[in-house]
Amino acid sequence: MSRLGKIARRTFLFGSVAIVGGVAFGVYKIKQDAPNPLVSGDGAVTLNPFLILNQDGVTIIAPRAEMGQGVHTTWAALLAEELDVDWDKITVLHGPPAKAYYNSALLSEALPFRNYRVGEFQEAMRSFVGDAAKLLSLQVTGGSTSMKDGWMRVREAGAVARETLKLAAAQQLGVTVAELRTENGQVIAADGTSIPYIDLAVAAAAIDPPQVALRDPATWRMLGKNQPRVDMVGKATGTAPFAIDTRLDGMRFATVRMNPRRSGMISFDATNAITMDGVEKIIDLGDGIAVVANNTWLAMQAADAVSVVWDVAAYPAENEQLFEKIAQAFDTDPNATPRNDGDVDADHGGTVLTAEYRIPWLAHATMEPMNATALFSGDRLEIWSGNQAPVLVRDQSAAALGLDPENVTVHTTLMGGGFGRRSEVDFSVLAAKVAREVPDIPVNVTWSREEDMQHDMYRPAALARFRGVVRDGQAILIDGQVAAPSVSKQSGKRLTGQDMPGPDRETLAGSFDQPYGIPNFRMRGHLADLTVPIGFWRSVGNSMNGFFFDSFIDEMAHAAGRDPLQFRLELIRREHEPSAQVVEAVAEMSNWTGQTPDGIGRGVAFTYSFGTPVAQVIEVSQPAGGPVRINKVWIACDVGVALDPRNIEAQMTGGAIYGLSAAVSGEITFADGMVEQRNFPDFDPLRMHNAPAFDVRILQNNRFIGGAGEPGTPPAAAALANALFDLTGVRARELPLIRTFDLLV
Repeated sequence: MSRLGKIARRTFLFGSVAIVGGVAFGVYKIKQDAPNPLVSGDGAVTLNPFLILNQDGVTIIAPRAEMGQGVHTTWAALLAEELDVDWDKITVLHGPPAKAYYNSALLSEALPFRNYRVGEFQEAMRSFVGDAAKLLSLQVTGGSTSMKDGWMRVREAGAVARETLKLAAAQQLGVTVAELRTENGQVIAADGTSIPYIDLAVAAAAIDPPQVALRDPATWRMLGKNQPRVDMVGKATGTAPFAIDTRLDGMRFATVRMNPRRSGMISFDATNAITMDGVEKIIDLGDGIAVVANNTWLAMQAADAVSVVWDVAAYPAENEQLFEKIAQAFDTDPNATPRNDGDVDADHGGTVLTAEYRIPWLAHATMEPMNATALFSGDRLEIWSGNQAPVLVRDQSAAALGLDPENVTVHTTLMGGGFGRRSEVDFSVLAAKVAREVPDIPVNVTWSREEDMQHDMYRPAALARFRGVVRDGQAILIDGQVAAPSVSKQSGKRLTGQDMPGPDRETLAGSFDQPYGIPNFRMRGHLADLTVPIGFWRSVGNSMNGFFFDSFIDEMAHAAGRDPLQFRLELIRREHEPSAQVVEAVAEMSNWTGQTPDGIGRGVAFTYSFGTPVAQVIEVSQPAGGPVRINKVWIACDVGVALDPRNIEAQMTGGAIYGLSAAVSGEITFADGMVEQRNFPDFDPLRMHNAPAFDVRILQNNRFIGGAGEPGTPPAAAALANALFDLTGVRARELPLIRTFDLLV
């Protein structure tokens, strides 16, 4: 990563002069019809959007956003495995916004399949539909799809480049390709003659890329093993370039202040702010103001000094009024019924149980607040933004300023957390609007933490109602309803300008698509009509249904008089053996017996999400007179192919911490139309003193490669709530759990 700046500045530019002194290689398998954004120039040749050779080594364009999940490291390893290059000779860049960098896996996830039942035919359909993302320029990081997207494409790019270079070497040496091998960025002949890749690049550019076979995983040198993070040195030394670190000559600094009720602005008085020494401009943004100054702290102080009269909220002003609105959705016809097995309305005898659950709104709370830097030069805009959707940043910034998209250059930086928040473009567009008011001057627009938390696109609040029947120790029926605003429809409309057609299955993700062999099984989703801004939050619908659905499964197990882990295992084994093996693994890891001593509680939970089954066991304890502590979390997961075990372990641990933080104390509430939480003391995550120990086991029995960044989140809240029930006998049906239990915070 230390060479990233050098390469970005001196070696190639996007869209004008590309790859000076180098050649881009690889297979662009997707029908060759998306233009390559790496334009040839100054004697350079570019064949492909993903892979570049030059005197510095190899540069890979990894257009999926790096926000701590390690995607750039694994993409580099995918390439290095096939290309035979030294690890320290690889540099990874985000790349520009371009149709060529569409996410081939994201759109395919919308197909109406139960993930655990996907076979070869369904996977082929997914691949076909995934290619349609090119038509939408869907360059988005999300849905735990980065590895699914790069799994074949990046390896093929490396393999085709390797074999093309060997063909060029064979022509130069007058030998057959079979007499050549590759190693450490060189083609080597049988007599020991070696030619560096860069010396073959121009000749290779004239050769039609051959058809190649990918290497057998049994021969892998790097994949399947722990890999050194390509971003670790930069992050450890403070040299990694996040958006908030952007510094340009003549830069000014700004912040924004917008309506906390998420509507318009009636008037403002900036008299006290504009006279502050170092404040240069107060900008009317329509629904708020921006302050431009000579440093960020001064801009924030001046923004607080502006007197503003805000318009009222367009949604119910009080928290309980919002929940009443959500509850009213149960009285409407379901928007989606993606699972309706058997006959849930018949009388099946047995014991009937019912439960209602409630979860709050949640903020993303990224460590790096929303920010972007923009430079407007009359007919062009340049923007530096940590974002998950660079094409959307380009196009919507262009629209806001009345520019053609080709006149907007987007630099995607590393991100200090995303979790779905940076798939939105509001913070980038606001920076563009501020830059328009100070032309020819770069301006860094950084939100205060308070502005960031009160102007998030929240994980929606939701309610769930369940009815179940157990008989003779067996689950006979489960009938669930979930009511919530629709993230897919609201966020989709905001980002694309189009109404999202059809039923919203995402509101039910993590419930209808679970591998439970229950003969009478129905899930219905009811959409609440609320305008509170909501967006994609880590694991999206799975984040709430992991709690709803698995909590009710636990209640059914206890009503049936069964061990809750064995109850799940028996039901899951009927549907999906890899998921059953995950449950067995977590039982073995935790030495699950179903019995706990006084003062100790254990709970188990399971969720299949993003193609990855995850089971968790959580242990809690409560000393006499003290708060409850989360002692340990055991996690078993099956990602299909473990490309980097240490990184997968980190993602499972981080996902669980994210879910546990929300479960323990995470809550966004409204009063007078405004969010009451303003900073981390009001929205506190787990910290070192109250975080548990972790033990993670990675299985590889699943048929296809699954996601890793999000599946660790959904089971966490349910496993903790189930452990607290085991400890106290109190069943929690509402989050955050600190409302019900004395938890260590």
